[in-house]
Amino acid sequence: MTDEDVLDFAIVVYREDDHWEAEMLPVALTSDLRGLLQALRQQPSNAGTIGLVAVGDDFFVALRVFGERVSVFLSDITAAWEWPLARQVLDFIDVPVPEEEELDSVLPAGDLSVFADLGLDEMELGALSGDRDLYPDEVLFSIAARLGFRDPFERAVDAIIG
Repeated sequence: MTDEDVLDFAIVVYREDDHWEAEMLPVALTSDLRGLLQALRQQPSNAGTIGLVAVGDDFFVALRVFGERVSVFLSDITAAWEWPLARQVLDFIDVPVPEEEELDSVLPAGDLSVFADLGLDEMELGALSGDRDLYPDEVLFSIAARLGFRDPFERAVDAIIG
């Protein structure tokens, strides 16, 4: 992936009439957790909504909103040193920003079981998020495929790319 290929995006995924739908969200939400949660809550869905956010080639955030219940997963806590969204996620889940000497390791934070009921267990999500050979968008495509909504997810990302 080149710098020209790096893309920030936010996608909302939800169930409608027993099939998955995905839509792009404004790119501004890739740096605004509160706005992202508000957008996910506004999407009508009886089964709750999923938010998937990729920020450049640095990290991703996965969220699930069901009523007042919110589950959040951040792929790398060290991103909080550079990115507002990562810092906001750590504040939301009450995890301190790592010390400078901890910046050498990629550590996820938040709810590793965010997708366990959909078939992606904690170990697999942890392994995907820690794979340094994969870019955030590639991990999100993999998650979408494992959860059964790769095609709508891909269409939403393609709509962003143009």
